[in-house]
Amino acid sequence: MEQVFEFAGNNLLLVGGFVAVLGLLIWTEVMRKVQGLTELTPAQSVAWINDPNAVIIDISPVADFNKGHIVDARNLQASRLASPDVEIQKLKDKKLLVVCKTGQTAISAAANLRKMGATEVAVLKGGMAQWRGDQFPVTTK
Repeated sequence: MEQVFEFAGNNLLLVGGFVAVLGLLIWTEVMRKVQGLTELTPAQSVAWINDPNAVIIDISPVADFNKGHIVDARNLQASRLASPDVEIQKLKDKKLLVVCKTGQTAISAAANLRKMGATEVAVLKGGMAQWRGDQFPVTTK
């Protein structure tokens, strides 16, 4: 134990960086739980998608969306979710699965949907990259 304190004393910058990264990681996870966001793996999201009341919202840029997306996904820009219009307001009573390229930007979009009043909102963990990596089907139509 004495060596740990000696190491920490001799490497303040390294230890400080470690503590900062650890703190940010814990903060991110706590905020996800507080916001009530559910993250679903591609396999878990299949049951969600198969619900007739589910809507898939893909917030990827149009070019990425056109390269391939989940069947029946709607391409909506994240900026539209920040200040929802009438079309998006109609979605708040549905089960919403938010998808992006890697799963990171979908978290803030899902939080905006929750603020709008949507109760059942989930994020595809790993985004389309994970979906493709797990070899789930995509379409370009």
